[in-house]
Amino acid sequence: MMNIILASGSPRRRELLAQAGFEFKVEVSNADENVIEESPEQMVEELAARKAEAVVRLHNKAEDNCLVIGADTIVVLEGKVLGKPVDEEDAKTMLASLSGRTHQVYTGVALFYVKKGTVEKRETFHECTDVTMVSMSEQEIADYVASGDPLDKAGAYGIQGPAAVFISGIKGDYYNVVGLPISKIYHKIRI
Repeated sequence: MMNIILASGSPRRRELLAQAGFEFKVEVSNADENVIEESPEQMVEELAARKAEAVVRLHNKAEDNCLVIGADTIVVLEGKVLGKPVDEEDAKTMLASLSGRTHQVYTGVALFYVKKGTVEKRETFHECTDVTMVSMSEQEIADYVASGDPLDKAGAYGIQGPAAVFISGIKGDYYNVVGLPISKIYHKIRI
């Protein structure tokens, strides 16, 4: 059985892997998240690979038969990347821009297969899901931001939490929006 390491501190990603029946340990990567990639697809794949690589470097001893999974999620509205808000005002601005519109959520995934400290195989890919939000009033936005829920999430919302009431539809993988396209990962790594 291959040891799996999730290179992410995201509680949502941990929950998704656990729900899918994977046994794994978590190691948070301190990878540099500043990228100059132009496309959202390249950006999330590069960030996911950096996270996986940073964790592999921590295991440069003799870790055998290990799979390191790195992931990164961004929200994109009309070509503009919306990361995690820096404060409550930034969260309000993001939510106001998403209100009544459709945007894309991209998650990049990096799978690094490691044997004795050496990456023998690496694979990166991404998933994109369209998300449509209803129009939100200023008060609804203020109340949601005051809950604290949006402050650690790309695009300033979590589809699986209180913001679910603002989502009128999605086209694509729901779990991708949560933070990990779990079905795609399963089908790529099953033996």
